[in-house]
Amino acid sequence: MRIVQLTPGTGNYYCGSCLRDNALARALRARGHDVLMVPLYLPLVTDEPAASEGVPIFLNGLSVYLEQTFPRLRLPAVVDRALRSPALLRAAAGLAGLTSARGLGASAVSMLQGAQGRQTGEIERLAGWLRGQPPPDALCLSNALLGGLTRRLKEELRAPVICTLQGEDSFLDGLPEPYRAQAWELLAQRCAESDHFIAVSRYIADLMRARLGLPAERVTVVPPGIAVDEFTPASAPPAAPAIGYLARLHPTKGLGTLVDAFIRLAREPDGAAARLRVAGTETPGDARYARGLRRRLAAAGLSDRVEFRPNLDRRAKQEFLRDLTVFSVPATYGEAFGVYVLEALAAGVPVVQPRHGAFPELLAATGGGLLCAPDDPAALAAALRELLRDPDRARRLGAAGRAVVRAEFSVDAMARQVEAVLERVVQAVRSPADLGKSGDPA
Repeated sequence: MRIVQLTPGTGNYYCGSCLRDNALARALRARGHDVLMVPLYLPLVTDEPAASEGVPIFLNGLSVYLEQTFPRLRLPAVVDRALRSPALLRAAAGLAGLTSARGLGASAVSMLQGAQGRQTGEIERLAGWLRGQPPPDALCLSNALLGGLTRRLKEELRAPVICTLQGEDSFLDGLPEPYRAQAWELLAQRCAESDHFIAVSRYIADLMRARLGLPAERVTVVPPGIAVDEFTPASAPPAAPAIGYLARLHPTKGLGTLVDAFIRLAREPDGAAARLRVAGTETPGDARYARGLRRRLAAAGLSDRVEFRPNLDRRAKQEFLRDLTVFSVPATYGEAFGVYVLEALAAGVPVVQPRHGAFPELLAATGGGLLCAPDDPAALAAALRELLRDPDRARRLGAAGRAVVRAEFSVDAMARQVEAVLERVVQAVRSPADLGKSGDPA
């Protein structure tokens, strides 16, 4: 099967959606499929070889921004080529207007308008390039926010469109009005043009079905997978109990909640030896937030018991997880999945997560940890304390979670399930009555 995968990049930090799409494209190739991965907006940032190597970036962030802001502007060819430089796009990724939800309201609405929006020149450039490639059997969109491309690309490629649902709600709900309401309304219209949806969790499947009016038979749940063999448990627990965090150093990931919980724990006899280890992506915009947390920990007299290790590479991330007693990323919003939970469990480390988003179903499936009340440092501290006081139980939870992740959440398991969905949808285009007869509708 020939598959075209369209995935937006971030330019300067790891993104769960990018990592999932890249791993999936590589795994589908390993299964014998011809996958063309096309980056959009900004360069993809991956922690393994990029499946998009050598493919131009389309709908590049600078051009989309200029078309939105100056719709009548016509740039000389030499300037237009310069704006498409990956190096320049990586440098531009730190500009808030290009990457933040608050600054992207007008562009998000325009992109969802498709042919009626301001980015028609960029959309036509993408369509023209794809026209010159071998025709695909299926076109995969990384998220529903790319729905403005669906009608034009289906017209051009004559292939079904399968769209992944993986966290669009938090982006759209972060837009200021009137763009938020406009974007949700347009998204519902655009989703009617896609052939099928793959949701990364039942949580996000149910949420998006309710908000967009999607029929159950058009949504299949396929959770992300990881390279489980790359994660191995430590042969012995760390010398001092270690609480770990591995995600972007951003307020929405709940690092502030974890810091407050750790300060509470450190004041208690049972937590006197515990350490806090923090790692993950830190963009220039995140650095100020991280400095504020360090000051909070210093004021509590805990600087010598806390370690910050931003921007680890793939191998260092695996080693980091091995040295933990318990893991937590207490996200403040309804996370669509949370691949970092799989990574911690694959290393045999139990987790403590807030009772919202996809975390309840993920912990129910793996049995690898505890849930606590969201956005509540006291509740988080109590759950962490529970595992720190009972290391045997913590090890049992970590081992149970690791066994399930290895059996059910590998990259190959994800690829096999996605492959089955694509084959079913492609067949249904030829025999429409077959669509919805099999699979795992949400």
